Amino acid sequence: MTRGSTLPAHRLPHLSGRLAIPAQTRTSPVPVLHGFNTASADEARRVLLTCLHSPRWARRLADHRPYPTMDSLLAASDEAAYDLTPDDLAEALAAETLPTLPDDAYEAAHMALSAAHSAYEARFGHVFVICLDGLPPPEALDHVLEGIRSRLANDPEDERVVAAEELRRLARGRLVGAVRGAGL
Repeated sequence: MTRGSTLPAHRLPHLSGRLAIPAQTRTSPVPVLHGFNTASADEARRVLLTCLHSPRWARRLADHRPYPTMDSLLAASDEAAYDLTPDDLAEALAAETLPTLPDDAYEAAHMALSAAHSAYEARFGHVFVICLDGLPPPEALDHVLEGIRSRLANDPEDERVVAAEELRRLARGRLVGAVRGAGL
């Protein structure tokens, strides 16, 4: 086979029977999950309960350690959250608090949020939960108020499904923070 005029012929120099292959150094990062995977079951459950106040969810995640990756932990978290019974969900919702407003929010915003939340709680019997992960702080108030107002139109069963999904999303974000942060 001949090469075109634009591609020069490359010839390998004569090589002896031995080749020096540089050693490949692999640096293993400190596993993010090491602390979580090696913590005592009680400590893991304690930290998990700060992410989602469901003893069943926390026990399930703690009992299935070790997790090889953060993605596998988050997948297990999602699966356990999807499996919450109505009683588990009620218990988790009872421990939630209303999203906090930015410090510079007007007094009228606090009153509007308080009134909307009171209407929500009267209708559904639990605190309003919404995940604000990834939302710019200046947009949080409008997002919370819009969420409460739109979800007030839900029937109780539909709202239970929405609240469970919001709890699952909250648990994911909190879990990432707890595992990567000081929690474990």
